Amino acid sequence: MFSHNTFAAQSFGSDPSSEGGGLNACFAGAYAGKKVWLSGHTGFKGAWLAEWLLLLGAEVYGYALKPPSTPSLFDQLDLGSRLHHHISDIRDRVAVRESILSFQPDFVFHLAAQPLVRYSYAEPVETYETNVLGTIHVLEALRELRNQSSNARSIAAVMVTTDKCYENREHGLPYTEEDALGGFDPYSSSKAMAEIAIAAYRRSYFSEQSLICLASARAGNVIGGGDWAEDRIIPDALRALEKGDSIAVRNPLAIRPWQHVLEPLSGYLWLGARLMKDPTLATAFNFGPTPQENYCVKDVVSELLQYWPGCWNDISGEHHVHEAQRLNLSINKAASLLHWHPIWNFKKTLAHTMEWYCSHHQKKSDALALTREQITSYMTDAREAALVWPNDNYQRTVGSWEIEDGRWKMESRPAKAGE
Repeated sequence: MFSHNTFAAQSFGSDPSSEGGGLNACFAGAYAGKKVWLSGHTGFKGAWLAEWLLLLGAEVYGYALKPPSTPSLFDQLDLGSRLHHHISDIRDRVAVRESILSFQPDFVFHLAAQPLVRYSYAEPVETYETNVLGTIHVLEALRELRNQSSNARSIAAVMVTTDKCYENREHGLPYTEEDALGGFDPYSSSKAMAEIAIAAYRRSYFSEQSLICLASARAGNVIGGGDWAEDRIIPDALRALEKGDSIAVRNPLAIRPWQHVLEPLSGYLWLGARLMKDPTLATAFNFGPTPQENYCVKDVVSELLQYWPGCWNDISGEHHVHEAQRLNLSINKAASLLHWHPIWNFKKTLAHTMEWYCSHHQKKSDALALTREQITSYMTDAREAALVWPNDNYQRTVGSWEIEDGRWKMESRPAKAGE
């Protein structure tokens, strides 16, 4: 019934978090032995990030609501026993403040959110409270942390929003970080409001001379193994196929910047690491696929069915709430300033995603082993693509960057004293 592709990950070592394994050296070794406060760690994206941080040798404090689905990747990875696990609401200002100030983090990654467009139509107040006020609560805690006389070290904070924060005019052009913010629906507009608050706090309280380096990250549509949420195309499709039903597709021609979950996470991690060294990077960044890798929903479903046979049904004729038809991101800024670039194309993204789900369904491998294997495979592919962040020699070389044969190539030389 299933076709199963095996991806042989080249190991970084027998213990992936050991120095010999090489993972600690990735991202310029920024996270090894450091304290990372992570909101939203019980969600799909947050669980992947928590696992990666643990492999990098970080001490992780997770702040979130209970896992939003059963099963959940958070429980499947047994993250609750391997990090500081705090169940609380991002809308609780006092709890957010106490958790950040007591933990005294080196890095902050804010992912907690109400992440669903269609749910936001039903619950707009909850959406705005979570996505706007929740973000402000984290910013306020950082402001107080900055003012503590005992805190004399730099803190890098990456606030995650979405590609949907732009005023989408559906003109087909990729949106840059300088384009107007907006949003048709409560979810999209709440993320635009969060971006405005982040920029205001950066200008008002966290200048380049501040110990708090504050950036925001806007990612495209993320897919990957372990997403069990309602109202997302991959888990919805797999639930239908497991029951022998056809996949109901609301918007088959909608174009999105699909990417594997590890793609934006590598961007967040590298942005956080670079903020510690270069506060001028405290700004907004897009993370997404290259323009030629934007596909419509129909393409996603058709590729999925190559791994799990079935059929799909176009229900676009039925009444649905408004969802954008076209959304593309420009990643030129991340490529130019961070030397970040996506690794897996559309087909490989779907292949790795379906490898995870098919292996899990067939009980060929447990979720932790699958997740770690894919992180290692991704990092190996990034290293072979000659990207900067998987290598440990970033701080020992300087130089200029240019694109050669579709890859970023650095003409490097040993760093001089003081560089």
